[in-house]
Amino acid sequence: MNLEKEEQWLSDLAQQGIRLEKKTWLGYKFRRDLPEAATIKMDYRTFKQASDFEDYRALFEDSGWEHISGTKNSGFQYFRKADKEGSKEIFSDVDSKAIRYKRLSDLWALLACVYAIVMFSLIRSESIDPGAILNPKLLYFTPGLWELEGEAFWRSFLFETPFAVFRGLMWLFLPVVVIAALYCAFKLKNQYNRMKEDDLRI
Repeated sequence: MNLEKEEQWLSDLAQQGIRLEKKTWLGYKFRRDLPEAATIKMDYRTFKQASDFEDYRALFEDSGWEHISGTKNSGFQYFRKADKEGSKEIFSDVDSKAIRYKRLSDLWALLACVYAIVMFSLIRSESIDPGAILNPKLLYFTPGLWELEGEAFWRSFLFETPFAVFRGLMWLFLPVVVIAALYCAFKLKNQYNRMKEDDLRI
């Protein structure tokens, strides 16, 4: 996840007359408009109070930045340079810019912990059997299936296989999510550390 690349991509689209209207968990919503030399910047921040969120928006708008998309709970906030006299950079220092990655890293690490707790709880309650990864036969619940022969075996096997496959995918979902979340947290934390190190060298 590279916020700078996303910012540049959205700015390039604005110069082509494709203007960002809103960002949701489903994706982006654009509208056709006149091409403009707009600068799009992003932040990642959540707020407990609506008043804090309004103060946050007002702070940037006073500096010439129009808030395009984002709510107090959405995390991602999108801004457009609305005032030509305003600063071209939304952050006053590198630390403020880098901290976005730390917040995102903490979020992914928290998600990994939550899903890991859920996964181990399901394993402990025997709702998930980790042994099925090495022994797929455990995904089949038909009593005596593997002792059947001939047509009786194939009829029962083919009938339950779609359910066994679905069961296996569901069991794999949690560990895959945990690993993916940990990977994102690690990558984002590295990005944060690199930006801090680059700032110290300057």
